Amino acid sequence: MDKKNALRAGAVMAGTTLMMLLMSSPVLAANRDDGDDPGPGLSVGETLGLYVAAPLVLFAVIAGLVMVLDKSKKEHRV
Repeated sequence: MDKKNALRAGAVMAGTTLMMLLMSSPVLAANRDDGDDPGPGLSVGETLGLYVAAPLVLFAVIAGLVMVLDKSKKEHRV
């Protein structure tokens, strides 16, 4: 990609990001909807467990299953 196209792509990405930030209004989150019942919040430990530890464990399990159940021949591996 030449310099002109890279500059154009960067400008489009910056403009898109700026428009998305301006269009998403956090003020609307302050008004509760009818029937809205958010419930109690998560603690720091629960948040880290749900959004950090659980995906890492899931990734490790999937990677382990792929390695264990690999049926390719050993001479083709690097």
